[in-house]
Formats: sequence, C-alpha cells, structure tokens
Amino acid sequence: MEIIVTVVAALLMLVAVAGTIFPIIPGSPVAVVTLIAWAWILGSSASWSTGVIGAALALVGMSASLVLTGRTMKREAIPKGPILVATASAVVGIFVIPFVGLFIGFALGLFAAEYVRRRDLQLALRSSLQALRAMGWGMVVECGCAILATGVFGLGVLLHFMG
Repeated sequence: MEIIVTVVAALLMLVAVAGTIFPIIPGSPVAVVTLIAWAWILGSSASWSTGVIGAALALVGMSASLVLTGRTMKREAIPKGPILVATASAVVGIFVIPFVGLFIGFALGLFAAEYVRRRDLQLALRSSLQALRAMGWGMVVECGCAILATGVFGLGVLLHFMG
C-alpha cells in the first residue's frame, strides 16, 4: 500500500511542477496537499519531516510568485480588469494554439486590455511587458521551489523506505 501511495504522490508532484509552468493546474497547492497527504498516510517521522519541509518550500514559492507579481501590478497601476481579460484570452489561446496559446493569449489579452485602458501604445506596451516579466519571474521562483520540494520528496522516499 505504501508503495502505491508513494507512486501516486510522485506522479502528483510531477503534475505540480508542470502546474507551475502551465497554470491550468494549481501547481503549488497540488504539491502541498500531496506532500501532507503522503506524510499522513505513511505516518513515519521521515515522511512527516519530508512532507512539512516540502510543503513549506511549495508555499514559499507560491507566496514569492504572488508577491513578485502583485508588487509589479501595483507599481504599474494595472487593475484586475486587464488581468481578467488576459486570463480569458489565455483560455481561448490554449484552444486555438495548443500549449503555447496559453502564454500568447495571455500576453495579447493583457496588451489589448492595457491599450484600451490607457489609449497609449507605448504605455500599454511598457506596463504589459513589466507585468509579463514579473509574472515570468514569479513562475520561475514558484517552479524552482516546486522542483526543490520534489527533490525533498525523493529524498524522503529514500529515507522512509530505507529506514
């Protein structure tokens, strides 16, 4: 039973890492729930240590991503409206152009909404690029922390089954 749970948890951790890059699946929350559930089911001190450390890493990544993105959105005075338009455009984009359409749709939707809001091509381009850069860095940090959490999980699996 422990092996099956561990294999399912490992697959979910891979999904979590992918979810930080392709935000269709909430990557960091999936990692946190997976790690804590795995630790709870196995119940060893190695699994609990792994679960808590890995979940903390995933939460740090998610928080850092939100702070980086939120700070830039506030600095560039981008309200929630353009982000909602960009998100809707990303959803449409993924159906029009598989995989990369998510990113292209988001970028085009954000730029279009910013242009309509600001009525200035240069300002719209500048604020859109700043927002995209912040979101990109946020994704890199979140993905990095999810990868670290997955590494901690791998180490925890070894400790649990060898100990």
